[in-house]
Amino acid sequence: MKTVEDIRPVTYLKSRAAALLDQVNATHRPVIITQNGEARAVLQDTETYESMRNAIGLLKLIAQGEEDIRKGKTVDHDSLFGALKKRLEAGKFQRD
Repeated sequence: MKTVEDIRPVTYLKSRAAALLDQVNATHRPVIITQNGEARAVLQDTETYESMRNAIGLLKLIAQGEEDIRKGKTVDHDSLFGALKKRLEAGKFQRD
């Protein structure tokens, strides 16, 4: 990884935006944009961004599930599927 290529000042972004877009899309590495020597933003390709968002969403669901387990908010397999079967048989689920 070439870290020097992944940190650019905002003036570089202003003058070479298209080149930076080509870079992030080709390498799938984010570019850190600095202003007055401080990191201020990150430029990232959309594919990697979407993948990251999906991963974060899954991690949030896992964390919620773990919290439910800690609090004892669980239902055993047989009870869950029994309740779902009753709802299906009663027509309480609509199909699109």
